[in-house]
Amino acid sequence: MSQSTLFVLLESQNERKTENLVRKHFEKYDPEIKIEEQMSDSPRIQKLLRSASKSGTGIGKPDFIIQFNDKPDFIAVIECKPDIQRHESSTRDQYADYAVDGALLYASYLSVDFDVLAIGASGMTKESLKVSHFLQLKGDKNAELKFSNDLLPPQDYINGYINDNRKYKNDYESLLAFAKSLNKQLHANRVSESNRSLLISAILIALERESFKQSYKAEKDSAQLSLQIINTVKAQLQDSGIHQDRLDVLVDKFNFLIHETMLKRKEGELSRIIEAVDTEVNSFRQNHEYRDVLSDLYIEFLQYANSDKGLGIVLTPPHITSFFAKLAQVNRNSIVYDNCVGTGGFLIAAMKEMIEDAAGDSEIENRIKQSHIYGVEVQSNIYPLVVSNMYINQDGKSNVLLGDCFSPEIIEEVKTKNPNIGLLNPPYQSKSTDPEELKFVKNNLDCLQVGGVCVAIVPMQSALSIRGKIGELKQSILKDHTLEAVLSMPDELFFNSKVSTVTCIMVFTAHKPQPPAKQVFLGYYKNDRFKKNKVKGRFDSDNKWEEVEKEWISCYVNRTEKQGLSVNVELDYTCEWAAEKYMETDYSVLADKQFKHTLLNYSTYLFGNQLKSFVSQKPSKEITSSIPLNTEEWELFKIPDLFTICGTKTTPIEDLEYSGSGEYPYVTTQSTNNGVKGFFGIKTEDAGVLTMDSAVCGYCSYQALSFSASDHVEKLIPQFEMDIYVAMFFVTIFNMEQYRYNYGRKCSQTKLKEAEIRLPVGSTGEPDYNFMREYISHLAYSSNLEPDKDN
Repeated sequence: MSQSTLFVLLESQNERKTENLVRKHFEKYDPEIKIEEQMSDSPRIQKLLRSASKSGTGIGKPDFIIQFNDKPDFIAVIECKPDIQRHESSTRDQYADYAVDGALLYASYLSVDFDVLAIGASGMTKESLKVSHFLQLKGDKNAELKFSNDLLPPQDYINGYINDNRKYKNDYESLLAFAKSLNKQLHANRVSESNRSLLISAILIALERESFKQSYKAEKDSAQLSLQIINTVKAQLQDSGIHQDRLDVLVDKFNFLIHETMLKRKEGELSRIIEAVDTEVNSFRQNHEYRDVLSDLYIEFLQYANSDKGLGIVLTPPHITSFFAKLAQVNRNSIVYDNCVGTGGFLIAAMKEMIEDAAGDSEIENRIKQSHIYGVEVQSNIYPLVVSNMYINQDGKSNVLLGDCFSPEIIEEVKTKNPNIGLLNPPYQSKSTDPEELKFVKNNLDCLQVGGVCVAIVPMQSALSIRGKIGELKQSILKDHTLEAVLSMPDELFFNSKVSTVTCIMVFTAHKPQPPAKQVFLGYYKNDRFKKNKVKGRFDSDNKWEEVEKEWISCYVNRTEKQGLSVNVELDYTCEWAAEKYMETDYSVLADKQFKHTLLNYSTYLFGNQLKSFVSQKPSKEITSSIPLNTEEWELFKIPDLFTICGTKTTPIEDLEYSGSGEYPYVTTQSTNNGVKGFFGIKTEDAGVLTMDSAVCGYCSYQALSFSASDHVEKLIPQFEMDIYVAMFFVTIFNMEQYRYNYGRKCSQTKLKEAEIRLPVGSTGEPDYNFMREYISHLAYSSNLEPDKDN
């Protein structure tokens, strides 16, 4: 026997030791998994491994293939090596020689049709065994490192797989794709938007009953199947112990199924819808428990409606309902109350936190579901939806009341439950006769135990107003309760629901009056890192939300002040409750690039509107080194001490059209083209001033020409000699302040008169205008500020 042959034989024998360690570990779980070696009985797996050989040609033969009996689309593939030096190569492409490399090769083939856990194992003893895990999802070219460096029980692998962010994202996108398809199908069948939600609710409840699940396909008559759904729902809810009066309301609402003629007309249509819901929605629910799935479907179903107001509610995005539960520090001992329950998103998110804190104790879990979740819904058309949602999320006894949360009877009943956590998204005012949002907040607080925590999301106006009914409500609330925090939310948070309201989250402690000089935490939580596209709407495209949420929660819990994110301020009912007013702008980030951007935009405006024949990147003055800004030495100045702040005369567009084209710019609230929307023959304002958009974001521009203006354009007239160079400096500074303003907090004259900006200061204590002029003149594009030589 040659030396090389002997080496191969010893290597093979040693590898058997590694395989024996792996085999011994997994054999303990034989009822849960199927273990195969080298080959598989599964035609799906056989097909995928047909050309997966490590040599590049032929059949791939992994050391182990593990199929999880409860997860047929999830498999594990394992490669073993006796020498831990052969565990993983630096390039991961030495397939025959390294355990990890080989496992990842097989995973790349199998992931065409499976979610695959690639496991590389090396070492010949239990103590020296080295293990690496990589999860590669179906259709994904990337495998990510997962789990610890030990072999784990199958259930741990399944839990890690289900809870993987990428897996959740894939499943969620599949759910939304199904929702779109189902929505079109129901729309084609002329099922109304609100009834589509009820239909899916009824189907999901009926599918909880095994006898229905086994028999519905056999029923060919759609009318009979509709009756079967209604009767099954009634039986299920009766078994859950729901009160008869509430049951009667629910059954009455579900009776619409009897009259859906289009579903009856198409043979087998209702049965096909039930099967699709069972396959797509229930599979998602099984993988991702305590998720407000119905809200996701409701939002899609409203695609053909004007807005969520088709249901009479505004649905809170799922990542925010979960954020609420964490803000309130919900745990197994919490008793949660939502007095504007809607579809139940907050209650489900809270239940998820409570169940996780129960740590598998079934007795505690049962108590949570039976007596720790309470809600009130006033709209009878919404009530069946929330009851359905709570039911399918395993809340065995629905404690959602149908009625008015302001009713004394309801208030007294809720108080007997001793809630210590309040979560709510109240109805937003659409007319003056509607109750103010803070009325619902106060109602919730009044029902909580002493020291309870209330978290509410309300329009920004509720935080900003200091007069009128809102001012009175703020005073009334702080007389009995303590404001702990106000968090400004992303402007387009409700984009998917086609609602444009800018909102904030308020956090209160119940039945502890606001102490004097109370420091309130204010968060500028505007960037949740979500992005938008036409198909998915607003979503966590880069999987950044978990990281953002962790930072937001940490700052709130620890009352941490972070530049550009949070600040602590003494507040009472006479103040604006918004970080935008009190945060100090981070001038340390100022550099040449921000000022160059202003100059480039202005140069583009000049050239694009033929105010200059050509533009250049050259500065007005050449220098060999940049001029330092030294922003740490700048001082604060009040805007009214520098500028006279006033409005402009609004010029109707009809007057402009009548005057025809001309030489005077028409300044509007747009934040492009220097705010200018055309040139006309009318002027109402003098040149040499700054203009500010007071309708949207406080965009600032300099007007070198006399002009006319639209509504919501404010004018800043300098109280000093301001040439165009100094003006460009001020435009840059003012536009750094845009974060303070939005549709909810507009850049009004009042707010401008209260504001301060930092500026370089001269020897006299006044702003250093000479420095501003000199600094701008040495920047690229500043030569464009000079008139053309032939003018």
